[in-house]
Amino acid sequence: QVQLVESGGGLAQPGGSLRLSCAASGFTFSRYDMSWYRQAPGKERELVATIHTTGSSTNYADSVKGRFTISKDNAKNTVYLQMNSLKSEDTAVYYCNVVLGIAKDYWGSGTLVTVSS
Repeated sequence: QVQLVESGGGLAQPGGSLRLSCAASGFTFSRYDMSWYRQAPGKERELVATIHTTGSSTNYADSVKGRFTISKDNAKNTVYLQMNSLKSEDTAVYYCNVVLGIAKDYWGSGTLVTVSS
């Protein structure tokens, strides 16, 4: 079965950095785009970044452009989110996502990122 397991969340100071990882299994990782979403308290889940199957193309939410970098290692079946220059508004639960087809939308359980001094 499809599994997505996020890790790397925690407490960071404003201006600091964190690197999230998402280990994937149960599907052919190299054939699918991967995405990171986040959900802050009291807010809807939002798309943060997406990376193409080969890693050749990426897209970012305007709020994180220039600060976050998404990457993937097809040999390790893992997608990463490097987060730099963190702000308090980046505080959220971060989720890994893959869409394998119609009604085949899979999510990890999330990892909490808290940005606070």
